[in-house]
Amino acid sequence: MTAIWGQLVGVYAIWLREVKRSLRDKGQLIGGISRPLLWVLILGIGLNPYFRGEVYGEVRFVVPYTYLQFIFPAVIVLNILYTSIQSAVSLIWDREFGFLREVLVSPMSRNMILLGKVLGGATTAVIHGCMVLVVARFVGVVLTWETILAAIGLMFALAFGLTAFGIVIANYVRGFESFGVFSNAVILPLYFTASSVFPLDPALTRAQTLVTYPEWLVIIVEHNPLTYAVDAMRGILIKFNQFDPALGFQVVGIMAVGLFLLAMWEFRKV
Repeated sequence: MTAIWGQLVGVYAIWLREVKRSLRDKGQLIGGISRPLLWVLILGIGLNPYFRGEVYGEVRFVVPYTYLQFIFPAVIVLNILYTSIQSAVSLIWDREFGFLREVLVSPMSRNMILLGKVLGGATTAVIHGCMVLVVARFVGVVLTWETILAAIGLMFALAFGLTAFGIVIANYVRGFESFGVFSNAVILPLYFTASSVFPLDPALTRAQTLVTYPEWLVIIVEHNPLTYAVDAMRGILIKFNQFDPALGFQVVGIMAVGLFLLAMWEFRKV
C-alpha cells in the first residue's frame, strides 16, 4: 500500500510540474488566446456570408448554423491539438538537461512517469480548450452546465491521447527546432482533413459525396480520427453531427487508450 501511495505521489508531482511549467510559459498562453481569436474573428466572420444563404443568386449548401457556430467546436479541437502535442516538448527539454535521467533512476516505474507527464499535458490542453469556451456567447453558442461538463470530458480524453502521441513524436526527435517543424507537419494536415473548416454534406449519399468532392479527400477525411472528435464536439455544443453521434466518443476513447499504450511502448526506449 505504501509503494502504491508513493507512485501516486510521484505522478502528482510530475503532473504539477508539467502544469506549472506550461502555465508560466507566456508564449503558450498567448498562443492559446490569439489562435482561437484569429480563427473565430477573421476566418469565421470572413467566410460567414459564403456559408449560409444565397450568394450572387446561387444557393449554396448550408447547415442550419452560421459559419461561426460551425467552426467554433473545431477551434476548440485545434487549441487542444496544438497544446497537447507541443506540451511533449518537455520530454526533449528534460532529456537535454538531465532531469529525465534523474527521474528514471527514481523508484517510480516508467509507466507512472509517463502517466504524470501525459496527465500534465492533457490538463494544460483542457485549460486552453476552455479558453475558447469563454467566447461561446459571442459566436451564438448557448452553453449549459451539462454541455460544459460533456465538452470538458471529451476535451480531456482527446488531449490525453494527443499528448501521448506528442511524446511518441518527441521520442524520435532530438532537437527543439526539429520537433516544432515535425509537429506542425502533423498538426496542420490532421486538422484540415478533419472536416474542421468545411462540412461533408450529410444530405448527400456516399456516391453523391464522391461526385461533389475528390475521392481521395473523402477517404482521408473519413479515415482521420480527428474528424470524429470534431464531429462529437459539434454534437455537444451545437447539436449538429455529420456521423453517428456515438461514433465520435468511441473513436476518441479508442484513440486515447491506443496512443497511450503506444507511448508506453516507446517510453521504454528512452
